[in-house]
Amino acid sequence: MHAQLISIGNSKGVRLPASLLRRYQITDTVELLPGKDEIIIRPASRTARQGWDASFAAMHANEDDTLLLDDAANLAMEDWEWK
Repeated sequence: MHAQLISIGNSKGVRLPASLLRRYQITDTVELLPGKDEIIIRPASRTARQGWDASFAAMHANEDDTLLLDDAANLAMEDWEWK
């Protein structure tokens, strides 16, 4: 698919067809990933932590959410005097 560059102030822009916007659920923000011989345009992530809730729920369901440090290590840090 080819697209014409359009002038936008001192810059150039690309018009994306509505069908592509719908297909990739692009609303108002995209990420531009420059490569050696290409520029990839993809929908911007909604949040930096997208999907974390589902991952935490799966960890809990698999009982894989236990603490790695015991309370003794935490107590030792509480007694530490920062200088």
